[in-house]
Amino acid sequence: MLILFFIQLTIVLIFLLIGWAIVKKEAYGLISSFRSRPKEEQEELIQNGYPQKTGKLLIGTAIVLLIMLPLLFTSFSYAMEVQIGVMVVLLLGGFIYLSKYEVPKKRKKSYIISTSIAVVTFGFLFVVSYLGFQEAELTLKENSFEISGVYGDEWRYEDITQVDLLEEMPEVLLRTNGYGMQSISKGHFKVKDYGSSLLFIYKGHSPYLLIKTNDDTIIINAKDAEETKDWYYQLVEQSGKAE
Repeated sequence: MLILFFIQLTIVLIFLLIGWAIVKKEAYGLISSFRSRPKEEQEELIQNGYPQKTGKLLIGTAIVLLIMLPLLFTSFSYAMEVQIGVMVVLLLGGFIYLSKYEVPKKRKKSYIISTSIAVVTFGFLFVVSYLGFQEAELTLKENSFEISGVYGDEWRYEDITQVDLLEEMPEVLLRTNGYGMQSISKGHFKVKDYGSSLLFIYKGHSPYLLIKTNDDTIIINAKDAEETKDWYYQLVEQSGKAE
């Protein structure tokens, strides 16, 4: 949690510093592509207030994120996701709004570009969020078990070497390829004492089902503890393997 806090605080400080430099020190060169524009366009943008409003947008975004930082220390499960969403909305929405202060001959193009970027970004974030929060279901078949959703796969019972119920989730050391959010971890991670592991977990919802096969170490749970226990008992029965 402290790592997330310091990462978000660093983002806030960067936005504040850049915004302050633009507004108070007229460091307009910090604005993307400003220096490469013709002198006449730079002067027109300054007259329109474009640089100053850009700086104020960054400062305003930083203040909102700073106000939201304490959410990380509450029981709210989606604090980080909400903060990221708010930041993206403020910045992309703000840059669409700033298009009205562009030089007239580039104003329409600026609206089109900024709106397109916003649509693509929101679309990408929606797909990523949908896949990340999609519930992973463990289904037992005649000769194998399957985990649904992104990163899911199918494994044969005969390849299982160990099945165990963990009351506490082992420490996750590193995300190598997956979704590492405040409320869930899904994908490939380095886990203390277990090495490279495939996680499908809801954080804070014990117990956790550990499944070791010849090729993979899998840790999965459901939000409902009883459902996780049912998976455990069924897998033990099917595979004959337990700790």
